[in-house]
Amino acid sequence: MLAVFDRTVAKCPEGLRRPEVEDGTKGGGPAALLDHFSSVHEGAVTVRLGSAASMAFSSDKQNPFSPRLFASVDDMFCMFQGALTNIPLLKQLYGLGKTATDDIIIIEAYRTLRDRGPYPVDKVVRDLNGKFAFVLFDSSSNSIFIAADADGAVPLFWGTDSEDHLIVSDDVETVKKHCGKHYAPFPKGCFFTSSGGLQSFEHPLSEVKAVPRVDSNGEVCGTMFIVDTKVKKETGMPRVGSGADWTKF
Repeated sequence: MLAVFDRTVAKCPEGLRRPEVEDGTKGGGPAALLDHFSSVHEGAVTVRLGSAASMAFSSDKQNPFSPRLFASVDDMFCMFQGALTNIPLLKQLYGLGKTATDDIIIIEAYRTLRDRGPYPVDKVVRDLNGKFAFVLFDSSSNSIFIAADADGAVPLFWGTDSEDHLIVSDDVETVKKHCGKHYAPFPKGCFFTSSGGLQSFEHPLSEVKAVPRVDSNGEVCGTMFIVDTKVKKETGMPRVGSGADWTKF
């Protein structure tokens, strides 16, 4: 699976930003990237959503225990890979029928966050049991929602090209070809949204920061993201004993 997002849709994390085109990387924008993906993945289906986003999906050479799924409902497009293990509970939680698949569940979880909140995003993702990675695009609001399970059981990669598009795929070679060193594994136990950026759903009060990725020769070859459990984010809640009225937050 592959998704390409314009920089107006999502602000790329600092660790993925690239100052200039590097030798050995391919340009050409989303069209060239989709063409490349289609050429190496038999039966690939591409969806072009104006200048904001493009998505490509293929079931070619997929793991039967970690299948890829694609669904579209009411301007929401979701690519999912993996297998949720608490589907009956999630169907009940989101009022879905017996035939609802994993990708439909993700769409309904997102719809709940968007329309019926307030729900903490980290709790919604934490309620998903099993191995998974997904990319969702809401074309009605130009919003994205990306997540990977706590164990990183489904590999997912992201990066930026020379035009600052955000590229997300399970195909590391495609990402490397078009992003050069400006790519990274999507961090396990984390989610990314257009409005909130990159956050950990396992440790929602901790910062997620970029650090250099070093190869076997000790040379910097890119970036990786880690959850710094020693650094806590400001919650905006008043200290105990302060004069602030917590009901106004």
